[in-house]
Amino acid sequence: MKKINVVKSNLEFNDVIKAGKCYKNQYFVLYIKNNNLDRYRFGISVPKKVTNAVNRNKLKRKVRNILDNHRNLYSKNKDYIIIIRKSCLMEPFKVLEDNLVDLLKYTFSK
Repeated sequence: MKKINVVKSNLEFNDVIKAGKCYKNQYFVLYIKNNNLDRYRFGISVPKKVTNAVNRNKLKRKVRNILDNHRNLYSKNKDYIIIIRKSCLMEPFKVLEDNLVDLLKYTFSK
């Protein structure tokens, strides 16, 4: 994932969460909002309550890898915020991938 495709500003992050549509499953919470740019952007968050910094970063790397492998599932002109839930900790990569892809497919069909 290129740095240009990342939501970094706290203001933008909170704006997507407040004004965007919310989709949930057992492992992820996904917020989507239209943007005025000609590209998609992602923000990934893991709450501190979930685990320590090492494991939070490991979960974020896994999610970024899933997003890079499935670029056809999201569209331009949208901001996506993915919040990772505690249930992701002990799950294998394939389970996380299947659940995130299903969630993205569900939002793409809407």
